[in-house]
Amino acid sequence: MLQVNGTDFHLSEYSFERHFDERGAIEWMQANWKSSFVFSALYAALVFGGQHYMKPRPKLNLRWPLILWSLSLAVFSIIGAIRTAPYMFHILISSGFRQSICDQSFYSGPVSKFWAYAFVLSKAPELGDTAFIVLRKQKLIFLHWYHHITVLLYSWYSYKDMVAGGGWFMTMNYIVHALMYSYYAARAAGLRVPRPFAVLITSAQIAQMAMGVTVSVLVYGWMQQGDCPSSLDNITWASLMYFSYLLLFSNFFYQTYLRRKSDPKTTKTTKTQ
Repeated sequence: MLQVNGTDFHLSEYSFERHFDERGAIEWMQANWKSSFVFSALYAALVFGGQHYMKPRPKLNLRWPLILWSLSLAVFSIIGAIRTAPYMFHILISSGFRQSICDQSFYSGPVSKFWAYAFVLSKAPELGDTAFIVLRKQKLIFLHWYHHITVLLYSWYSYKDMVAGGGWFMTMNYIVHALMYSYYAARAAGLRVPRPFAVLITSAQIAQMAMGVTVSVLVYGWMQQGDCPSSLDNITWASLMYFSYLLLFSNFFYQTYLRRKSDPKTTKTTKTQ
């Protein structure tokens, strides 16, 4: 039994979680977070350069690499959701909604501290999703690459300051990605996934973005009262990012499931934070 904010937390802590040095991780991120700009620049160059390279060449199949890639991210996200959701639920029940947003313990608490760091680091290798789109010569939409770049930049920028709202942002992402990458793994394996499941995933993505905007607004209001640690710059970027996602994912939902709902070939989903 663990203690979180002075209350009992009934979740076993594994050795690697207990011994994880969150202070060292935060110090490393404070010193190296700007590397995310380098990763983003290389990503953009490889993506658009790769499209140019593949234009006169036949598309690659890559079925098994795609299955393994999607499955590995699905497993990672499922475990992350299983480890972080109970932690956030405990804070929500024991300390209330406001504390669940403003509390910084997600970055340093038992269990969650490892998964917070794993989350922000995972945004770099997740850029590899786009390689499959480029090499298989599929349509690359603006939402996909814009989302990957901005999530990486914001995640690294925010983790170093342990800003309020991070627990909500990361836990929601783990849950949505658990669904999304499971869907992609099943589709890559050739399994027939019911259309409502794709609709559910995109709906969950929209709900995530709406909650992201809400949390950002609440952090701004409560920051003025001194108990919600963040900065005006961070809140501004978070609000713009989540609001743009909300618009883009809502448009994606409309174009995919409403406007074209009569065409079964258009069933698809897209990647999120």
